[in-house]
Amino acid sequence: MTDPLLDDVKALLDKDFGDDRILKQICRACERNEVISNYERNYVRKLAEKHLGKKPEFITNPVDEKPVTPDVVLPETQSVSQTHSFQMHTPEISYSKTKNKKIIFGIGGLALVIIIAAAISFSGVTIGTPKIDTSIDTTPISLSIQTDLKSYNKKDLISISGVSDTTGTVNLSIENQNNDLVWAEQISLKSDGRFSTLAIAGGPGWEKSGTYTIKVDNGKEIKSDTFSFTS
Repeated sequence: MTDPLLDDVKALLDKDFGDDRILKQICRACERNEVISNYERNYVRKLAEKHLGKKPEFITNPVDEKPVTPDVVLPETQSVSQTHSFQMHTPEISYSKTKNKKIIFGIGGLALVIIIAAAISFSGVTIGTPKIDTSIDTTPISLSIQTDLKSYNKKDLISISGVSDTTGTVNLSIENQNNDLVWAEQISLKSDGRFSTLAIAGGPGWEKSGTYTIKVDNGKEIKSDTFSFTS
């Protein structure tokens, strides 16, 4: 027997109703006994009802039966009165042992301290706060003078510097090994009391090599320093 769906498809193609591409695809599927979807069947059915005078088919959808859930028998639970009660037993702590340990440790520590003290006393070590040496003079410098080097040759530049706790000017001088004055200068102090200048090693009085003395006088005191000179 021919499939009525195939007859409807061919009739629709002959009368040029519907989409030829879809109808030809359905036709090939019918001829090859291939599976045809419900969408394709409904498409053909609606065209046949509209153009071929087919009576509408009343398709009754079967009512989905709800699966019957079997009655679940719950096991009987014991009442609260029948359940076992678990009681937490707090272990009793013996504080007497702890106290005894503390006493033993205290006695042992005291004995150790006595032994250490006795050993130190026999060794001659004195326990106490170390004394701080306060003999260092922290008095600020009131007057000083120095040169950049400790030895010079003829025609070398001597850099002289120092500090004074006075204001105004200071007098500088250099004497040779015979205490003869070979150089002198008066210089103004800076705001912080410092002074500096340059002198040339050479000239009258610098004929002999030896130890030369440089001095500074601020009107209150005199300070000096020495350097060696080679003529």
